[in-house]
Amino acid sequence: MATLLFPLRGVPEDEAEEVRELLDAHNIDFYETSAGNWGISMPALWLRNDDDLTTAKRLLETYQQKRYSEQRAIYERLKRQGKNKRLIDGVRKQPLQFLLYIGLIILIVYVSIKLVFELGL
Repeated sequence: MATLLFPLRGVPEDEAEEVRELLDAHNIDFYETSAGNWGISMPALWLRNDDDLTTAKRLLETYQQKRYSEQRAIYERLKRQGKNKRLIDGVRKQPLQFLLYIGLIILIVYVSIKLVFELGL
């Protein structure tokens, strides 16, 4: 029976590709399911053989620790260089879009509150 190994929802494509390569390199038989046409199915990597589960989990744990260290180092380097993206950077880059979004949020909140008081809900 197939066993879920690695859910792919929200996983960057480069990480998913590295996990596929890791499993192939260690001759672990797996298959992949997609999110489907409407995006409601479970995109994931599944093991065909239950006996490979402990080996695959050990490999994934090691890989994820290594990836975490690498990504954290990249983040820290960008932070030191002042190149990491922050909210204020986005506001400075596109102030009109930011004001439009804030305006829409205020409008939605206003209409929601007005309806509640008018209808007595």
